[in-house]
Amino acid sequence: MADNVEIQGQVDPRFNRVKEAFAHNFVTKGEVGAAVAITLDNRTVVDIWAGFADRAKTRPWTRDTIVNVWSTTKGPAAMCLHRLAEQGRLDLDAPVSRYWPEFAQAGKEKVLVSYLLNHKAGLPALKQQIPAEMLYDWEAMTAALAAHAPWWEPGTRHGYHAFTYGYLIGEVLRRITGKTLGTYLHEEIAQPLGLDFHIGLDARHDSRVAQMIGADPPPPSTEPNPFAEAFKDQESLSYKALSNPTSLMQVKTINTREWRGAEIAAANGHGTARALARLYGALACGGAVDGVQVLSADSIRRCYTEQSRGLDAVLLRETRFSLGFMLPQPGMPNGRNPRNFGHPGAGGSIAYADPDARIGFAYVMNKMRQDNALDSRAAALIDAMYASL
Repeated sequence: MADNVEIQGQVDPRFNRVKEAFAHNFVTKGEVGAAVAITLDNRTVVDIWAGFADRAKTRPWTRDTIVNVWSTTKGPAAMCLHRLAEQGRLDLDAPVSRYWPEFAQAGKEKVLVSYLLNHKAGLPALKQQIPAEMLYDWEAMTAALAAHAPWWEPGTRHGYHAFTYGYLIGEVLRRITGKTLGTYLHEEIAQPLGLDFHIGLDARHDSRVAQMIGADPPPPSTEPNPFAEAFKDQESLSYKALSNPTSLMQVKTINTREWRGAEIAAANGHGTARALARLYGALACGGAVDGVQVLSADSIRRCYTEQSRGLDAVLLRETRFSLGFMLPQPGMPNGRNPRNFGHPGAGGSIAYADPDARIGFAYVMNKMRQDNALDSRAAALIDAMYASL
């Protein structure tokens, strides 16, 4: 089957199973354009790509193609706050209001910075429906969140802050540094490591961006799906978290210059699998690569230490989070080892670190799927990777 797909890039022969699984995804799982990268002991062992960067299949996916990775963005965004804490400029256990005084409204005086990262803050959505353009108005979004009452008593439960996460942690960082999170990420992490990853994409890169392609409708299922049922109610927390404004989660939004240029640090990171694997690979190997220290051992320990576990108030299934990262959980193993940490994105992308195997893994794509948990394409690649060790 591999002969039917032109795979480009480099693979250590030891990891040929990954290349075969990657080709198989194109043949059997409707892949359009994608890339996968793996580092082992901070050495690149897989860096491959194939397919097309557009729905019409007129633009080949190249080495330098970048793509929106949805919530896979949350990992690099969280690293910015961990790094700021290392610099002694942020106390993760302090009230948010220490850095953002206006946040101490509507019963949020005691909300801790850590709650923003572990999804316990009680602010996964705005209750009042907002216009699409407000998504790109940082001041309006952060002011609305500062004034908003929590959906539950902060710290008592968790619920996935799918989009509000980026504004919340980004505003804390901005109040401390005077910089946007995208700028801080570029200056402190991406540029020193030579990473082609951006939160707030300059228009000069637009020609390299792969067009996102929406998921096909899932096949009928007799299995109960509480989230799907809740999502039918436009006043439910699940609906508000993912559809307020209603333009959220629509590919016609994601393919615009307005979306790409904004800094929505929960969902609009653009980059390559190579960049994400290198970044997570550094954290899997003590926090440094090529002489650049990303995070300390203590910070990395916080990245894989469980902070939230149980029924997610938004996703309505069991989830586990550390400070900013999704941990292995039922249906989304993120690998084979308990200390793995990273984040998946809507439609299929995923990147994570495995400190026990000293691996950084990343998979990105433009054709979205609606698999219930871990995308089956990514799962096949992860299975092939561990089988190669």
